[in-house]
Amino acid sequence: MRLTVNGNPIELDADPDMPLLWALRDLAGITGPKFGCGIAACGACTVLVDGTPVRSCSLPVGLVEGEIVTIEGLSGADGLSVVQQAWLDEQVPQCGYCQAGQIMSAHALLEEISDPSDDDIDNAMAGNLCRCGTYPRIRAAIKRAAVEKAKTGA
Repeated sequence: MRLTVNGNPIELDADPDMPLLWALRDLAGITGPKFGCGIAACGACTVLVDGTPVRSCSLPVGLVEGEIVTIEGLSGADGLSVVQQAWLDEQVPQCGYCQAGQIMSAHALLEEISDPSDDDIDNAMAGNLCRCGTYPRIRAAIKRAAVEKAKTGA
């Protein structure tokens, strides 16, 4: 099976019914997406498929069509993405387990809505749970990233 992950074509010997999360982690060695619940309820496994956030724990790899981007694919040659940098600037992570999924959903939101309202943020991030309760810092980081993105065009 051929996939494009973070801009790189990869070949995997995977059962088409295997969840994308396990194909990425166990077969491709891409460990950014995390296993949280296994039922697409927590968002720790979020990756982008053609720019759309999906829960990789419940998506069979055989159904994936399009480019997959994981947290590892957001950073560029210039360093961290504006969302990743905002996460650090706002000191969002506490335990950090959910953060890759949170960042992927935030990135997708800012690609769709350049200046999101609180309601936009709440709606986009609703499927991402943070057991540490860093939601106010997540919102602040998204707003910071939106401002930075508007300034730099990144």
